[in-house]
Amino acid sequence: MDPVTHQIVVDGAVAGDAERSVDCTEDQTLLDAFLRNGVYLPNSCNQGTCGTCKVRLSTGSVDTPDIPDTVLGADDRAAGYVLACQSRPRSAARIVVDTASDSVPAHRLRDVDGTVTALRHVAEDTVAMHLELDEPLEFSAGQYVEVEIPGTGHLRQYSMANTPSENSTLEFHIRRVPGGAATDKWIFAELAVNHRVRVRGPWGDFVHDDTTDAPLVLVAGGTGLAPLKAIARQALMINPDHEIHVYHGVRHQGDLYDLDFWAELTRNHPHVRFTPCLSREEWDGRRGYVGDALLEDFASLRGYVGYLCGPPAMVDATVKVCKRRRMAGRNINRERYSAAATTPESTELTA
Repeated sequence: MDPVTHQIVVDGAVAGDAERSVDCTEDQTLLDAFLRNGVYLPNSCNQGTCGTCKVRLSTGSVDTPDIPDTVLGADDRAAGYVLACQSRPRSAARIVVDTASDSVPAHRLRDVDGTVTALRHVAEDTVAMHLELDEPLEFSAGQYVEVEIPGTGHLRQYSMANTPSENSTLEFHIRRVPGGAATDKWIFAELAVNHRVRVRGPWGDFVHDDTTDAPLVLVAGGTGLAPLKAIARQALMINPDHEIHVYHGVRHQGDLYDLDFWAELTRNHPHVRFTPCLSREEWDGRRGYVGDALLEDFASLRGYVGYLCGPPAMVDATVKVCKRRRMAGRNINRERYSAAATTPESTELTA
């Protein structure tokens, strides 16, 4: 039996002057339905932990899990706000989106199959996986896809390290998580070249702004380097003389990777600088945290645009550094990598 379908109407900043609506099945999230139909809603983590996709339910009812107060407070819930990435319709409904980002292209969300063409160990407990898709997938530099773990129904999120022009072959940087269902039990255990993989995407509003010539500061922790590699290459495709400062923070020298790539990039583009930093090991390069290195290197970041990606503590600390050096808040783009979320029990909300 096909799932029940409901019409969902969106008002507010996303719709503009024209009312927009999509059909959404009862086993589908509101966010999924809108993105698949080319109607962009702000989104980031897609796990119910960031609050980016918060929308107000003005009529109708949805099934939604319990959301932490830190993400959706009591006042928000009382006003009818829900997270579009976690809510599934139980009737026709109308939602209101307060804000929208004009800089994020509305790439349609799709499911695409592909074949693993390369799986390389590039660092301690880190692999680079290349996936040749059956058909191209449009995305923006910095976005991510969800990778389906075979036989489980579970999904894991990985950012693309390649540019949007290379939309038939995706590159991912994946770090092993002890006991992880996707890494320890699959990618690092049995995944091999020629295996088939399904991805869903693109997701996220951590994207390169192709219209800016402002100097860039790209700060990564661990495999947070992946989307920054895509952003740096995209910026240089548009302007080969773009000023770009890349900082990569890891604990140990064995965690560094892609050093040859960055060395070649800096040789070919004199306005690009790459700075690796180790926080737990002595070596000939920079020591300490990437935020501290950034603080030491710049007296002012006024006029710069920042892209920060990696563990939440690193991202939050670097945001403070950027603000301390006078980078405008609107110019600070951030993507926090966090552990995969579990799905709590759901409850029905009606407006």
